Amino acid sequence: MSDDIENQDDGMDDWGAALAEQADAKGGKAGTADVHVAELNDLESDNMPIAHENETNLDMILDIPVTIAMEIGRTKISIRNLLQLNQGSVVELDRLAGEPMDVLVNGTLVAHGEVVVVNEKFGIRLTDVVSPAERVKKLK
Repeated sequence: MSDDIENQDDGMDDWGAALAEQADAKGGKAGTADVHVAELNDLESDNMPIAHENETNLDMILDIPVTIAMEIGRTKISIRNLLQLNQGSVVELDRLAGEPMDVLVNGTLVAHGEVVVVNEKFGIRLTDVVSPAERVKKLK
């Protein structure tokens, strides 16, 4: 391990020597260079649209994948009762039969719907959709 440290020190000495040679060739101090001032463009130029407080620009997020889930209902049970569940067990939910299902996107309620079967696959027909303005308010 001490050989590694010595090799690192030798490398640093070589680096320092190279910087000193370069500085001597330029007639200046080691590590100094010409400084140029960079021009910065105004952030509110025509090339960069800036969203104002009252303006919502959702185009940036339209292709972001999200998780959508359909929820029939919920219940709370103890771990003891959970461990006793087996095939044929019935778990009572907090919804009445015929009530609409919740449609959740990343855990946020966006709609209600009813179960349908299309081409032998389950689906959901949306019966009530939360308005986009209400969904955005819930995100804040």
